[in-house]
Amino acid sequence: MLLLAFDTATPAVTAAVHDGTAVLAETHQVDARRHGELLLPAIDQVLKAAGVDKHALTGIAVGVGPGPYTGLRVGLVTAAALGDALGLPVHGVCTLDAIAFQARAEGLTGEPFTVATDARRKEVYWASYDAEGRRVEGPGVDRPAELTPAARAVGAGALLYPDSFPGGHGPEHVSAGALAGFAAAELAAGRELLPNVPLYLRRPDAQVPAAYKTVLGGKAVLPA
Repeated sequence: MLLLAFDTATPAVTAAVHDGTAVLAETHQVDARRHGELLLPAIDQVLKAAGVDKHALTGIAVGVGPGPYTGLRVGLVTAAALGDALGLPVHGVCTLDAIAFQARAEGLTGEPFTVATDARRKEVYWASYDAEGRRVEGPGVDRPAELTPAARAVGAGALLYPDSFPGGHGPEHVSAGALAGFAAAELAAGRELLPNVPLYLRRPDAQVPAAYKTVLGGKAVLPA
């Protein structure tokens, strides 16, 4: 197994190469406005650092969110393009599951916990996990005050709203190395991952104005 993994569902642009046992190379940069600019150089960087030719890859693992529309689609489109060009399967991973896997790897064990990331609009994307790191509820998007999280919480959303997540701590954003590790473990166990389809959970901010009308010729015009 030789996976290329990346995620753009959070402000972090992160990529990694994983051989099924360990991370061979990883990069991580937090910049919420430059996903499209940073992702391909990050992929090139980890392939070179790992000494892996892209044609030797056996699969791609990509975070499918939940996350904001603009950033998330950068990763999904890139995964689809690379998978098609290289003839590789593309495995979708819930970004919250990858953060949960990372939290467990960093020592969060023995108790249920919640993962929350920033969904903007004073909301969080969230999911709940049991003491073994298995998702038991979610993913969802809600205002923090409307949730009843576990006593421990991780992710940028938990850090952003400490009144609602009193036990909040890191990791703040997803790590592609953790995402790859989660995907590798699931694949090795014979479990299917998600399709390369975004988990938006809500409609994008940009909307077609309701006042537009369709006329003959397929053109849309505003009413007088």
